[in-house]
Amino acid sequence: MIFLKKQIQRIMYLMMLGALLAGTLSCNKQIDFESTRIATESASWDSYDDARSGLISLYGLFRVAAAANNAHWLFGEIRNGDFRAVARPDLKAIIEGKLNASYDLIDEASNWRHFYALINACNVFIEKSARCMTDARYTESYHNLDVAQARALRAFAYFYIVRIWGDVPLITTSGEGQSFEQYARTGKDAVLTFAENELVAVAPALPYLYSVAGEDFKYPNNYYDYSQAEWAGRPFSRTAAYAILAHISAWKEDYINTAIYTEFIMNNYSKSLLSTVSTNMMVSSSNAGLFNRGTDGTNIYPIFSFSFLKQDGEASTNGHFEQLTLANTSVFKMSKLQPDIYIPKNIVADIFANTGGKDQRFGLDPTAIEAGTLLTNYIEDYNAEIPVFKKIRIVDDGAGSGMFAQFTSSLVFTRLEEIMLLRAEALAVLGRYTEAVTLLNNVRNSRGLDNLLGTSTNRNDIIKEIFAERRREFAGEGWRWYDQIRQNRLLRNDTAFNKLLDEGGIYWPIAQAVLDRNPKLVQNTYWLH
Repeated sequence: MIFLKKQIQRIMYLMMLGALLAGTLSCNKQIDFESTRIATESASWDSYDDARSGLISLYGLFRVAAAANNAHWLFGEIRNGDFRAVARPDLKAIIEGKLNASYDLIDEASNWRHFYALINACNVFIEKSARCMTDARYTESYHNLDVAQARALRAFAYFYIVRIWGDVPLITTSGEGQSFEQYARTGKDAVLTFAENELVAVAPALPYLYSVAGEDFKYPNNYYDYSQAEWAGRPFSRTAAYAILAHISAWKEDYINTAIYTEFIMNNYSKSLLSTVSTNMMVSSSNAGLFNRGTDGTNIYPIFSFSFLKQDGEASTNGHFEQLTLANTSVFKMSKLQPDIYIPKNIVADIFANTGGKDQRFGLDPTAIEAGTLLTNYIEDYNAEIPVFKKIRIVDDGAGSGMFAQFTSSLVFTRLEEIMLLRAEALAVLGRYTEAVTLLNNVRNSRGLDNLLGTSTNRNDIIKEIFAERRREFAGEGWRWYDQIRQNRLLRNDTAFNKLLDEGGIYWPIAQAVLDRNPKLVQNTYWLH
């Protein structure tokens, strides 16, 4: 009976999250209704099961906010990036930075309601979940860990939206959240300081792994009836908290703290069973692949990600980069004949310039009989007019063709290679050149490339090479735009980009629908021109 009850509860949670995903990806108002209902229903907050469903809903809301209409990639990968649109004018406008163009996709992406639905749900959980301790199963250790996750997710959400819109309303109670439209924007520095302070406060309350007895047994064993292997690093861990802290500090150009936070990760990542990922496992569609389940049972590859597992009914046609990039190729048949976006061959050549054909991601295949045969880890049909970017291709849980494609790839926010290169960036800025170059070369070596720079002490050259490697390694993962911002803040050698930095053009406009509801909000001035 206990097993049956557990399975019924699991199905109910998955149905709830499935409804959220389906609703928000197709309906503008569904998420506001669903998130408010889930977070504030008066019958909730009186049991262990209510706490669990409330917590899971926070992860589901974040996943929806990031993935709906492929927002994560519209914000972080497509704008001013390496991809070009085949035919869609809305994607072309985003690529070219014409974010005030009149397209539904841009209007949807410019509206921050999904993120504030998440933030309000976090606020509600923080305020009300203690009521669940009337159920003896919901112990103080459960409650402390759950609230730490809610606070961490809220802090992460604020960092996420500051990168997109700059100044945003800072709302930390559900009473405010129910009428957040009437709150003015808070300065981005104050919002980031809040997020950083929250993560510093809750990081010690988060475990490295879930369902493993922690120090002084303060963490629940068999957390919510799932084993460590079943959680597989998905909930917000202490390592993930430090990863977000590292990015907040780098965004603030506080590279001393970036070095401190990344050093903590490098000294402790093994406690989360984290590992770097081989090229083969990075692009693999197998269960263990980085963008599938992200673990081989021994090693975990993502530091933080949002999964879409077929076994949990989470496969979808929207909210995956593959929706935009995949199409029929000579080796993988799909009903879609052309991708929506692709990387032109001249840009591919620029990305992988000076790699001597040795790069495992895109280079010469050393095992091929025919000389000059290219590896297809990142790109298939390179010699076609429109090559297909297939680094991420998890179709039907990696088990089927793409004739009637449903995607199950995870949205991977950060992983160990990403933190290694972020740390290299910080160390280069701080003048610790030898350490920076060593980290850079560690990543390069793992992709078949030789050491670079030797004993160079040229700050700008090292920074350029670090960002060139990030461009190769994280293609398609939602970093390109944010990397360009940090690189140009450091180097200031691109006149057009300097103008964007100086005039606030790096931020998105706020949707007119949001402005119409709240007279206290003002548009980002760059988009008033």
